[in-house]
Order: sequence, then C-alpha cells, then structure tokens
Amino acid sequence: MSLDVDAVDAGGEWLRHIPHSADPLARPDPPGDNRWQRGAVVDALYLADDEATLWAEWYRHLAERGLPPLRSLPRDVWRFSVPPLEVADLSHEDRLARLGPPLPAPGRKTWRPFQRVGGTLAKEGWAGLVAPSAARPAGLVLCLFVDDPPAAPAQPVPPPRVVTEPPAPPTEMRT
Repeated sequence: MSLDVDAVDAGGEWLRHIPHSADPLARPDPPGDNRWQRGAVVDALYLADDEATLWAEWYRHLAERGLPPLRSLPRDVWRFSVPPLEVADLSHEDRLARLGPPLPAPGRKTWRPFQRVGGTLAKEGWAGLVAPSAARPAGLVLCLFVDDPPAAPAQPVPPPRVVTEPPAPPTEMRT
C-alpha cells in the first residue's frame, strides 16, 4: 500500500553548510541516520530553503551534541541547484497528519516515525521530500534520497561563502 502524499516540484536553489574546504558532494561511508531516513536503508542529502533555516538546523545540531559554535567553524555555505524534481510534499501539518507523524520537533529520540515515512517513500521511488524544519518550523528542509553518490540529485553552485564567525541565532528557532 502506497503512502497518501502529494507531489511538489523541488526545483530551484537550496542551501547547505559544510566544514570549510570539504567536498560539497562528499557522502559519509557508511551513510548516517537522520530525521527522514536511516543510512542502512537509503542515504540522503539535506538542504534548507533559506539562511535562517540553515543556521537554525546548525544550532540545533550543535545543541544536541553540546558543542560550542566556534568549535564547528569555519563553515562553507553552498547554494545547490536542484533540477525540476517531484518530491513528496510534507510541508504542512495536514500533509504530515495523513501519514502519522506530528510536526517535527528537535531531538534524535523523535526520529523513528519520520524515518519510517522516509524509508517507505524511498522504497516507493520518490526522489525525496520537503518538510518543515524541526529547528525552525517556518522554514523548510529538502531531503533528497541518494541511491548513487556520484550521481548527486543536486549540484553545488560555486563559489561557497565562508563563514568564520557564528551567525546570530535565527528568530523562531527551536533547539
């Protein structure tokens, strides 16, 4: 039985931050677990719709691990070009409610229902999904499933912007 989801075109420009001078397309081996997927099932590239969401997710990540921001700098902020691509639209609470999970909230302990949904979507052949950010619900994250790391579903647009000082924490951020 397939999931009751609508499609949305994720094509456009999205953002990603990575350690300074790292390869923007590098994939961990083995793939890691994240909110919308388990690495043992499918890898994924996560992107943010805007800078406020990008940095809210970064601060959330640091808070979960108890790391000070300066320890994770400098960072490169890359713009990624996503071609026209249909992904599952989980961008609103009502769309998520059809599948069971609530709005995402910070914390790894909340991931299991989201990982089940993402794993099912990947198995059903979806290219990925767009959903509210757990760290900043006003923003969106794009989770693109990666079956073949050399054939990335999005491409970085050089040059990156190097960030050497912690940005101001975004408004509407939750950690």
